[in-house]
Amino acid sequence: MTSASTRSTVRWNDLTHPVVAGLISVIVNYGGTFILVFQAAKVAGLSPELTASWVWSISIGVGVTGIFLSWISREPIITAWSTPAAAFLVTALATTPYAEAVGAYLISAAAFVVLGLSGWFERVIRMIPPGVAAGLLAGILLQFGIGAFGGMTVDPLLAGLLIVAYLVFKRFSARYAVVGILVLGLAFLLAQERVDLSGLRLELATPVFTMPAFSLNALLSVALPLFLITLTGQYMPGMLVLRNDGFKTNANPIVTVTGLGSLLMAPFGSHAFNIAAITAAIATGREAHEDPSKRWIAGIAAGIFYVLVGVFGVTLAAVFMAFPATFITTLAGLALLGTIGGSLASALVDPKAREASLITFLAAAANINLLGIGGAFWGLVIGLVAHAVLNGRLPRLAPSIVSPAVLPNPVNQRSS
Repeated sequence: MTSASTRSTVRWNDLTHPVVAGLISVIVNYGGTFILVFQAAKVAGLSPELTASWVWSISIGVGVTGIFLSWISREPIITAWSTPAAAFLVTALATTPYAEAVGAYLISAAAFVVLGLSGWFERVIRMIPPGVAAGLLAGILLQFGIGAFGGMTVDPLLAGLLIVAYLVFKRFSARYAVVGILVLGLAFLLAQERVDLSGLRLELATPVFTMPAFSLNALLSVALPLFLITLTGQYMPGMLVLRNDGFKTNANPIVTVTGLGSLLMAPFGSHAFNIAAITAAIATGREAHEDPSKRWIAGIAAGIFYVLVGVFGVTLAAVFMAFPATFITTLAGLALLGTIGGSLASALVDPKAREASLITFLAAAANINLLGIGGAFWGLVIGLVAHAVLNGRLPRLAPSIVSPAVLPNPVNQRSS
């Protein structure tokens, strides 16, 4: 009953920070990595109509699944397209017919549905030691923290303004630090005429259905790598982001719902979407809201922004991509400072697990890339090996089994 009352007491002033956190996560996603989708579409020789359909399908799919999961769980479930998979497709689509690629998207999505229904993924997540998980997250996010200050070399005025403003806001009004630098940065860019909105025309996107084709070559060269890259590069760190900030919703329904969404949107061009990792951290930490039970609003807000972009197709995506790279990297890095600091503190708090957690942090920060698999996976593997060697064994599976259904947020119950 207290949980229900907590849900019903969302006040207007509770909306500002989660909504802005959701907006920033969307800006960072489109401004930072969406160019890969356009590059892959160009390599595949897609028409403007098919490219717009890809933007429509992935934006709508991400938005709807994020809204649904956040609403049901009352946790900030931020979904996103698979960035490492998009980078992979820049190469893969050069040699794979588009219809066969769509068929591969369907197979990969179906595999995620099966994975979610099997219950296996949640069991693996629950075996990862908290210190290793925190070290992994800190290592993944480190490059974004460094990027916040690296912009001083490229664009010292813009980066310097955002950094100084962040410190001032933190000193006098910590709650509004991220909101403040977003508004100030946008005002600065508009005043300098560095964001050209004069040619902006809101045109509705039209989805285009592509009949999928299936081949053994596409199965082995597209579907299998797409599944493995998305699983290790997105789902694993994405779930650890949620766990690190105290959210306990079962992973299996998240994998199932995003897999079903990918399955439905694949014929319209969507390659894969999943739980977000980097941009999720913007919405799951204290910067989104001091009260964890209010952070789910950020997931709803992000989903709505994604749907808006999808409705207008390439138009709004191009606006976000027009922001200077320094603005995106500095904004993301500053918004993630609290999460990076909290993750490092959690990773090093237990003296017995400290060295294994530190090794995980450094291995993840090194961003190792072997066998086509990115740094998050190898950082986790190295951290688990270090933990097992230094402590004699890996932790056992926790005795309590969470129901595979999407459950109400336990954070709400703890805070009420």
